[in-house]
Amino acid sequence: MQKIGNFLLVTKNDDIYTISMTAELQDDIGTVGFVEFSDADELAVDDTILNLEASKTVLEMASPIAGKVVERNTAVEENPQLLNSAKEDEHWIVKLTDVDEASFNALEDA
Repeated sequence: MQKIGNFLLVTKNDDIYTISMTAELQDDIGTVGFVEFSDADELAVDDTILNLEASKTVLEMASPIAGKVVERNTAVEENPQLLNSAKEDEHWIVKLTDVDEASFNALEDA
């Protein structure tokens, strides 16, 4: 099941919620050249997930859902252009658990 919030795609697989950029956001910001994750292990709604610099903008990505960070795609720190990839296994940002199901369901359908 996929939802959209804060221009980000949230994909639910069992108890893991994966946040990634939508194709529209990828197109809007251009080529990503720099990425810096926040250090927070717990995210509230609208907390910063990461900061990035792209060819068209500088952006602070805000989490559309609250939860516990269980994994970050640290490969994008060394190769930020992975965030421009069309492949889901390359352009994801963070994976969360302990997400409130009702908050997820309240997001816009993808």
